[in-house]
Amino acid sequence: PAPAAPAPAPAAPASASYTIKSGDTLSAIAARNGVKLADILSANRLTMSSIIYPGQKLALTGSPSTPSSVAPAATPPAATVTPLVPGSFLGFTYPAAVVSSANANKALLNASPVPSREQMKSIVADTARRMGVDPSLAMAFAFQESSFDHRSVSPANAIGTMQVIPSSGEWASDLVGRRLNLLDPYDNATAGVAIIRQLIRSSPDLDTAIAGYYQGQYSVSKYGMYDDTKRYVASIKSLQKTFG
Repeated sequence: PAPAAPAPAPAAPASASYTIKSGDTLSAIAARNGVKLADILSANRLTMSSIIYPGQKLALTGSPSTPSSVAPAATPPAATVTPLVPGSFLGFTYPAAVVSSANANKALLNASPVPSREQMKSIVADTARRMGVDPSLAMAFAFQESSFDHRSVSPANAIGTMQVIPSSGEWASDLVGRRLNLLDPYDNATAGVAIIRQLIRSSPDLDTAIAGYYQGQYSVSKYGMYDDTKRYVASIKSLQKTFG
């Protein structure tokens, strides 16, 4: 009889590194790249409870994984990506690509030095004065949006102290005539204040301008203020008195 075919060699790692995508698990990454989960954990100084995030690079080194035809003695539980920013807020689930970007921005802010809350409060007030906006109003927005925490990132990818989404950041950049980096605390304050200033200029009254920051100017003009928007406006006006 013909001799039995030799067992296929275990798969070699597909590449020396892997960039994590939204929804990845460490166990699935190990299986796809033909390496042992334990080796990935060791090479990257991770544990099964470590937080990993989209955009993070993993080193893929170590011994090939056990061939699928041989059942391992024990299968460790899968380590899932624990997001820094959740995928939903107040019952609304955001698109995966938006949440992925939010997590990447949150990771960058977590890894960067940022001003303290008190320093951020001063930055917002100084920026407002320079741009001709009432500092008490700008500080009210900043406190309502983030409590002056520049590391804040929402599931909608609203970034930093003033909670500006990238598309609004593009608008703010056009308003001030230069490219703004929303991760930068000074640029973030500038973006938020520029938007507030423009909303005041183009709205019939202050309440409508405040509502536009939260609900969107077009939405307010078309549908009026939603109930939660009305609460937001009331909160901003109350906070403005506090900072006034």
